Order: sequence, then C-alpha cells, then structure tokens
Amino acid sequence: MSKAKLVILDCWVSPFCMRVKIALNEKGLEYEAQAEDLFGGKSELLLSSNPIYKKVPVFLHDGKPLCESTIIVNYIDETWSSLPLLPPCSYGRAQARFWADFIDKKVFDACGNIWRSKGEVPVEAKKEFIEILKQLEEALGDKDYFIGTTFGFVDIILIPLTSWFFAVEKIGGLTVEAECPKLSNWMKRCSQRESVAKVVPPPEKVYEFVLMFRKMLGID
Repeated sequence: MSKAKLVILDCWVSPFCMRVKIALNEKGLEYEAQAEDLFGGKSELLLSSNPIYKKVPVFLHDGKPLCESTIIVNYIDETWSSLPLLPPCSYGRAQARFWADFIDKKVFDACGNIWRSKGEVPVEAKKEFIEILKQLEEALGDKDYFIGTTFGFVDIILIPLTSWFFAVEKIGGLTVEAECPKLSNWMKRCSQRESVAKVVPPPEKVYEFVLMFRKMLGID
C-alpha cells in the first residue's frame, strides 16, 4: 500500500491551520504545508479546493480536499485511528464535540472583539472574553487536559487560539493568567508538547502580525 500524500494549504498565523498540523503531528503523519498568500492573491488550488469559503486550511488527502479545521481534525482521527484523539465511549466523544463546538462559536470572535477595537477596548468585550475563558476553565477543572490525563481533541481545538491571547492581553489591557490560572497552566502544559511547539508561533510574533493587520484594516 503506497503512502498517502497529505497536503495542507496553510497560513502560519492561522490557529485553524495550526489545529490540523497538530493533529497530524500527534498521529505521526508526514505532510506538506503549502503556504498561502492570503493578502497578495490566493492560489488556484485553494480557490478550487474550497470554492465556498475560499479560506485556509484546506486538507488534501491524495488530492481529495476537506475544509473547516474541526471537521478536518475529526477526519484525521477517524482515518488514522491509532492514538485516538477522542474518548473511547460515545458519551465522552459527545462531550468533547460539545466543547469543540463551544470553542468554535465563542473564542476567536471574542478575541476579535478586542483586537479589532478602535480606541479604548469596550469593557463588555473584555468581560465577555474572560467569561468564556472561565467557562472553559471550569470544564477543564483539575484535569491535565480537557478529556482527562491525555492530550486530545478539545485541547487541539483550543490551544492554537491561545497564541492570539498575548495580542488580546496587550491591546485589551488584561492578563489571562491572573483571571484564569488553571487554564493558563494548561496552556503551558500543552505548549511543551512537541506536536504543539513546532507548530504554534511565539505569541510576540502573532502580536506583531495583529498590529500590522490592524493597520491594513485601518484601525490604527
């Protein structure tokens, strides 16, 4: 059986692309990351592979495209089922998918409400961001990872988004560690994993990108 060709259409600063790369790393799979120039002109491969949203990531498995990072991570876990990312019982899997859905619907938008702010960041935006993190911290509890002692699906969905938290802290004038110490410890724990460390960029580099992006958007 020939080895599958795995390609991700990628952007280094996208937390959604990071999810896919972390999942592939956790499975020990070799893949090619093709950087997309999202500002200078998207490739024909991206536009033809994701004609609906025209966004990264796109995951190509032997040329067959898949879009939307959470769906891709699910696909990777089902297709390469050794070292499973989801719990063995159906209830545990449903719970993990609930929190993944919560993260998808809440976290990046709450970050954006802060870093996209013109002038002083609204108190409501900061309060909403911290409330969401506190809900996640409560779900984490005293566990090492979201589904217990093993790094898995929910951790992969959330940890890349935390690379934007430093930018949110700087622009919003808040500190995640002070507000959510257990979640902050979880972030440090995850960042020490090789699968994460070689994918997630330094928060300072993301902050520089956010400042540049704010200028492009005419915010600053």
